[in-house]
Amino acid sequence: MKSIYKNLVLVSILIFFSVAGYSQELAPYQLSLEQAIEMGMQNHQQLKISQAQLEASRQQVNVSKSDRLPSVSFSANAAYLGDALILNKDWSKVQTESMPHFGNTYSLQASQLLYKGGVIKKSIEMAELQQQLAALDLISNEQDVKFLIMSNYLDIQKILNQIKVLEQNKALAQQLLDNVTKLYGEDMVTRNELIRADLQVKNMEQAILTAKNNHAILSNQMSYALGLPNNILIIPTESLDSTIMVQPLSYYTDMAHGQHPALQVAEKNVEIANKNIDIQKTNWYPALSAFGGYNMQRPITQTTPVVDMYSNSWQVGLSLSYDLDNLYKNKRRVNLSKSQALVTQEALTYTQQNVEIGVNSAYRKFQEAEQQVKIADESKKLANENYDIVKNKYLNQLVITAEMTDASNAKLNVELQYADAVINALFQYYNLLKSAGNL
Repeated sequence: MKSIYKNLVLVSILIFFSVAGYSQELAPYQLSLEQAIEMGMQNHQQLKISQAQLEASRQQVNVSKSDRLPSVSFSANAAYLGDALILNKDWSKVQTESMPHFGNTYSLQASQLLYKGGVIKKSIEMAELQQQLAALDLISNEQDVKFLIMSNYLDIQKILNQIKVLEQNKALAQQLLDNVTKLYGEDMVTRNELIRADLQVKNMEQAILTAKNNHAILSNQMSYALGLPNNILIIPTESLDSTIMVQPLSYYTDMAHGQHPALQVAEKNVEIANKNIDIQKTNWYPALSAFGGYNMQRPITQTTPVVDMYSNSWQVGLSLSYDLDNLYKNKRRVNLSKSQALVTQEALTYTQQNVEIGVNSAYRKFQEAEQQVKIADESKKLANENYDIVKNKYLNQLVITAEMTDASNAKLNVELQYADAVINALFQYYNLLKSAGNL
């Protein structure tokens, strides 16, 4: 029994120094939920990636619009021309004609697509749809990041509530230990009851240590998402209020139909698929282009003897071209695009169903969480009343330590359940807003 008591003393010393180190290493950093969300919107790496993708899609629109401009090319070259060797039919040498040894050419060419079934306009519209899709992805990621930050923020509040409840119950357990120690000194209780009371205090200290370490871990995770130093201890400043005015289920369902990012992405995918069909159909149209060019060449090699002078020429005209294989190949491409469009339409219906299911589930979970708060509050009152009754009986030696420990544990459990229920109600409310696409 003495060895058990020594071990308990050793554990308490280790817990004391661990908790002291925990508080010294990390600097408290008070933070409201609004501040946390604002920092996350500015510093979260996932949003930076989404913003970069949105900017890339904007540039792609500009690239597509540049197809409206004419294509212009310029070339210049200089060369050394060797003498011309004239051979007979039997490959025997006839003579060597001297050539001007320096030659150069300048060329300027321009072309402009005038018509091909509106392919340029449709390509620009496709790029704009892709840009809108990137913007919706950013909105969706912003909601995900907001929900993550809110969840972590509420988790920290839950941990701090747990620590508060544990500290309060530890103080009560310490009072009980002091009373038992006094009674033990008067030989009114057994050594076993003293050890039980001491174990109760040590269990509280261990639970407090675990909760504080969880607080430090969660603060470290949030610091990366918020762009804060990673040696801080985030302290929420929001007051908890589980009383929330909630609208009927139909209100959130209608809200989701109107603005849920997943639905908007699915709808945009349908538009993109239909636009791809239009683009494929342009292959059935001929391409009409205007062209023009200017050439300057030296020497003039089309005459004999060669003339060491510049030859200048220019041309303008229209070009009409058509790939005949599109008459029998393009139909398959169009059918493929139509099949892909059908997939996106079915995916839209599936997404609508999932969103409605998600809203309904989140709404029911929030109603359940509200009821759990009321039940936990009633349980807390009963457990506190029971604790006071058993404590008075224990001090009057009408019950044994085991009953006092049971009453203390019941009080602790229901107080933790109540604190968790309040946090869970807020979490379920935020989850309801997210499921409706309005976080």
